Amino acid sequence: MNDDHVNSAVTYGLFAAWLLHDAEELAAGPRWIRENVPVLRKRFPGVPERIWRAMETVDEREFAVAVGVMGAIVASAAVSGRRSQGRSAFYQGALNGFGLHGLVHLAQAAAVRGYTPGSATSPLIVVPFTLWARGRLRRAGVLRPTRARDAAAGPALAAGATIVSHAIARSVTRGR
Repeated sequence: MNDDHVNSAVTYGLFAAWLLHDAEELAAGPRWIRENVPVLRKRFPGVPERIWRAMETVDEREFAVAVGVMGAIVASAAVSGRRSQGRSAFYQGALNGFGLHGLVHLAQAAAVRGYTPGSATSPLIVVPFTLWARGRLRRAGVLRPTRARDAAAGPALAAGATIVSHAIARSVTRGR
């Protein structure tokens, strides 16, 4: 049965789930990076040095500003989803990117054989919320068909938003 009403838990829930997830990243991220990049650099020598250097230069302040910028992006996607009753391509792309982002966290934790920032809330919040919200959108008849390009668009949106967030944060915190 098609229920064309998508409630706010589905749309604004994206922001709430993101907020809980990013609270973990904010609490653990910068310290974890400082403590683990030297070990990871030796363990994964194929990663370009510029990636390690970029990671090492992110301090708590820059990280916090980047999280704030990302929050504005996710909040915008949630509002777009609410206004469109879940039909918004921006909202659905952000939702898909969020869920796939959670899977990336789990893969990172598997690759390092331990905890990485974001890996605790990914199986508890990120992935379950995404699957639940997609199910609600599907039942309402508004979930866009998932094509190969759509599967790539979610992570591309998440990656682009991350790059933009850190670029803005770096500019703000370093006075550029």
